[in-house]
Amino acid sequence: MRIRVGVLTVSDRSSRGERADESGPLIRRLVLEQLDAVVEAEGIVPDNRAKIAEKLIEWCDDKRLDLILTTGGTGFAPRDLTPEATRDVIERETPGFPEVMRMEGFKVTPHAILSRAVAGIRGKSLIINLPGSPKAVREGLLLILPAIPHAISTLTEAPDKEIHRFSKPG
Repeated sequence: MRIRVGVLTVSDRSSRGERADESGPLIRRLVLEQLDAVVEAEGIVPDNRAKIAEKLIEWCDDKRLDLILTTGGTGFAPRDLTPEATRDVIERETPGFPEVMRMEGFKVTPHAILSRAVAGIRGKSLIINLPGSPKAVREGLLLILPAIPHAISTLTEAPDKEIHRFSKPG
């Protein structure tokens, strides 16, 4: 069983076409390299709580994606509302993912503790917030990817053997 993934970039400037989205394509590449996965949905929305929540609900309830990775909107700026939108839609939090990213990220930069990222479950979908910067996305995502297959297997009640394990490149 392949993990069905959605990648959502949250950025006012990228949604208006004023800045290229670097983090979304990076997430796509890392997920496809590291997991037996298919990216079934990709999108860019502005830093708007209602629009973020609407897209998350659509991808969880209508598309029934296994995993949704967001990038952006997790900092201290007034328009950084991705964690709030995520909390609006999830049914259960899964704090381990953002905790590990903050803890390990802090070893690289003290700014990692400024992340307000959250993760949680809606139905049978796992939503994880990632930072907006490509460097932080790479560092954080590579930390948590090994746990994703088992998390999805447990969440979807598929036997572990049906979801191919994480494999580190050569």
